[in-house]
Amino acid sequence: MKQTETSLAADPCAAPTAAVALFRSLGDPARLAILRRLAEGEARVTDLVTCVGLAQSTVSAHLSCLRECGLVVSRPVGRASLHSLARPELLDLLAAAEQLLAATGEAVDLCPTYGIPSATEESTR
Repeated sequence: MKQTETSLAADPCAAPTAAVALFRSLGDPARLAILRRLAEGEARVTDLVTCVGLAQSTVSAHLSCLRECGLVVSRPVGRASLHSLARPELLDLLAAAEQLLAATGEAVDLCPTYGIPSATEESTR
């Protein structure tokens, strides 16, 4: 049994802190967009800036977070760095998430806590 399975079996009602941190790191739209781009192959910060449409400093901060979480690695190439996914399992996780979202239809988007707020909800805030 893997360590994650062991920790879940020990107390199925306790959220594993590592899993919470992982999903929080994936919960930011910019970081998720960066990971989706890196799933296609290595990229420089300037490539990611173009892809996600954020400032270079913001993309660099997101990459720093993803590196600290062990999800992204980088290697120097001249004066730049090429960034890539650290673990191929991340591709499986992203694919599983897409399958789950396809299976649930719009339910996640319509979730009152985490979904996209409707125009009516926005006007009442």
